[in-house]
Amino acid sequence: MSSRDQVKASHILIKHQGSRRKASWKDPEGKIIMTITREAAVEQLKSIREDIVSGKANFEEVATRVSDCSSAKRGGDLGPFGRGQMQKPFEEATYALKVGDISDIVDTDSGVHIIKRTA
Repeated sequence: MSSRDQVKASHILIKHQGSRRKASWKDPEGKIIMTITREAAVEQLKSIREDIVSGKANFEEVATRVSDCSSAKRGGDLGPFGRGQMQKPFEEATYALKVGDISDIVDTDSGVHIIKRTA
C-alpha cells in the first residue's frame, strides 16, 4: 500500500464494561474498567472533546493522561495506517476527517474514541 493511500491519526480511547478487552496500561486487571458503563465513558469523552475543541485542553496531553490505549505514551499517536488495518468504524471515521479535525464519539469493540486526523 502506498503512503498516499494511508492516513495518520491520534486517538483517545475510553474502555468500558462492554469493551472486548477489559484491561489497559492504566488498569492492568480491568477492575476500574469493569465499573464504567458505556454511557459514562461517552459522557467523559464528550467533556474531553469539548475542552479540546474550545482550546481549554491539548489533545496529545489529554491522551497521555486519559487514554486506555498504549498509544497514550505517544500522545495517542497511532502512526500511519491504511484501509483494513483498524476496526471498520474507526477506519471510516478517520478517513472521513480532514487533517486537523477531531471526530465525534466513535464506538468500536475496544471502547469509545475521539480521533484526531494528523495526516
